[in-house]
Amino acid sequence: MATAELKHFVRYGKKIAGAGLNYRSLLTERKLPLPKEPVIFLKPTSSYITEGQNIEIPDGFVVHEEVELGVIIGQRCKNIPESQSLQYVGGYCLALDLTEVRLMKEIRENGLPWTFGKGFDTACPVSRFLHCEEIQNPNNVRIWCKVNGELRQNETTSDMVFPIASLISHISQYMSLEPGDLILTGSPAGVGPIGPSDVMEAGIGEDISMTFPVVAV
Repeated sequence: MATAELKHFVRYGKKIAGAGLNYRSLLTERKLPLPKEPVIFLKPTSSYITEGQNIEIPDGFVVHEEVELGVIIGQRCKNIPESQSLQYVGGYCLALDLTEVRLMKEIRENGLPWTFGKGFDTACPVSRFLHCEEIQNPNNVRIWCKVNGELRQNETTSDMVFPIASLISHISQYMSLEPGDLILTGSPAGVGPIGPSDVMEAGIGEDISMTFPVVAV
């Protein structure tokens, strides 16, 4: 896929693969052990929204925000060794992995799939496509999230348990990664609730940010 098409990954990408429990700060906050291998789930592409659209929270939902660095795959890959993984990165984005936490609690307790807790409409707000040159060192950039101007999350990607190359390699052992696919790399400590009338702002460092209003539906 050409770079011009990768810019429209929201339109052309076929899947969103997320990494759960992938920041040491989050595991420490929740008093959880380090996972032995990446915890991977899928979100449908119907959960995408971009700036100018609203985060929609259905009646009765309890939603938490999670800011993440997104990795956009640039070319098809399968069974890729970790040492070669970054060759298949086409770009990046900033993302929010929104989660319906009451449902997720029930899902985890019963060993059920994460799909509905992670895949509701508008559950994956993303920024514009970011060229690789804009993220000089993806393994050590600061990501942050504010709700109504209050800073909630503020951590560097160096805190990841499994870095980007490891995630790409691991996922590719089980499924082909295709151009425009998005990998959500996990979220640090500070995750919290959002609700109607809130305004979400998230960023990478000082120069890249995005804003989404939250509404009830």
